[in-house]
Amino acid sequence: MAEKFLLVSQFMVMFIITRLLLTVGKAKFPAHSLPDKLTEKLRTDPESISAASVDFGNIVRETPLAVLHPSCPKDIAALVRSAYHGDGSSFAIAARGRGHSVRGQAMAPGGVVVDMTSLARHRGGGGGSAISVSWSRSLGYYADVGGGQLWRDVLEETLWHGLSPVSWPDYLYLTVGGTLSNAGISGQTFRYGPQISNVYEMDVITGTGELTTCSPDKNPELFYSVLGGLGQFGIITRARVALDRAPTRVKWARMLYSDFSDFTRDQEYLISKNGRYQDNALDYVEGMLLMPQGPPDSWRSSFFPLSDHPRIISLLKQHKIVYCLEVAKYYDDLTQNTVNKDLEKLFEGLNHIPEFEFQKDVAYVDFLDRVREGELKLTAQGLWDVPHPWLNLFVPKSRIADFNDGVFKNIILKRNITTGPVLIYPMNRNKWDDQMSAVVPDEDVFYTVGFLHSSGFDDWQQFYLQNKELLSFCEDTGIELKHYLPSFGNEQEWMRHFGSKWRRFRQRKARFDPKMIFSPGQKIFNRNHSI
Repeated sequence: MAEKFLLVSQFMVMFIITRLLLTVGKAKFPAHSLPDKLTEKLRTDPESISAASVDFGNIVRETPLAVLHPSCPKDIAALVRSAYHGDGSSFAIAARGRGHSVRGQAMAPGGVVVDMTSLARHRGGGGGSAISVSWSRSLGYYADVGGGQLWRDVLEETLWHGLSPVSWPDYLYLTVGGTLSNAGISGQTFRYGPQISNVYEMDVITGTGELTTCSPDKNPELFYSVLGGLGQFGIITRARVALDRAPTRVKWARMLYSDFSDFTRDQEYLISKNGRYQDNALDYVEGMLLMPQGPPDSWRSSFFPLSDHPRIISLLKQHKIVYCLEVAKYYDDLTQNTVNKDLEKLFEGLNHIPEFEFQKDVAYVDFLDRVREGELKLTAQGLWDVPHPWLNLFVPKSRIADFNDGVFKNIILKRNITTGPVLIYPMNRNKWDDQMSAVVPDEDVFYTVGFLHSSGFDDWQQFYLQNKELLSFCEDTGIELKHYLPSFGNEQEWMRHFGSKWRRFRQRKARFDPKMIFSPGQKIFNRNHSI
């Protein structure tokens, strides 16, 4: 009976992979390269296929033929080798963490989606997904973490050692490999750089199926390609990330502005103090718009006291748009007696409306995990798994005032449909490494602007049209934007996005994924054409 089951299972795997090859060309799968150990790990049941056909955006639907649930990196490498050594053709593969893309970037139509979180579920089983903390003379403290691990798990494990990464995403329930394939940004980026600037080493499976260790000193071209590379050059199975002493608590403050120039001037002043070990520097700087059509608090965090909501709403009625500065300063037992004085000095001379300054004192973990509470509330209300027509942009400092006038005031406010968070905060370009694939504006300071819309399934198009209108405004007025979590429809748009990096990006693709197997959902390269 067991032998019969094994024969049937092997036949099913061969059938799946042969079918995959036939979807992209008339090719016959070579039996000698069949990955036998993948038999029980390739799933084609309706539930698995359906889950891999959508993402957080809930706008794009692309159906794969199978989903791989690997127990170790070797499973992924075997799958990639099967695709690469296909006789005359190959099938597409997309690594998927939590599926937090919004335009189908983590999908593999007609191919195989690799569920990277499956590695994390096999901790200690040789899967390379456990989280281990170490120290070396050259690096100090660091953590080796699996590409499928959630950042929330990394936080929990490193805190046991009194340590913590220094650069985080705003939302911790994302995978390590997912954020490192984009950049990993939040309010800490101005000081500590994006998450990709805090990686020492990685294990990566390339488009030929080779499992390679890379760092700035070992296979550096692969290392810099993968970081911010949108999944085009390899699948991250392990990352060695920088750690520092973990704080225990956070002074968390918000201040309101009616004048945009005052708001941006103060933000830029605060991020100018950005030394990694500088005492008189904040640890987090963000900002957001408050508008009459939405509540003072967004789903991302409940901050303002309910007793203050009426006067904030009154301020909104008066000014239509209010700009909210959000900052944080970490502390522990050693600095608890000086943190308040440090904040007083930092806040001296700021031009916010004096009577609209609010502060909280919260645990470090609660601050980092602040978005989770909002997620759970929306999930309970059935409002989390809805369309998210998000748009995330990098805007040069020199044009941010024009962006405020043309977009915030003349498009967002007038259309009056935006009720979700609109983030706006500056970053320092010198915290980014230009050798990496990520693209940012060519100015010393630039702003990230995030329109985090939620909608119904029947009206997401109006947000899409609003996004299109503001992008057209920027193009017509010469505001040279860069997209974060980009999604474009043709090669010309990608060429424009990457600018001077495009040639190197294509060369790296040809070197590390010559058959264009990886991440077809990004729609950067046409798999039917040579690079």
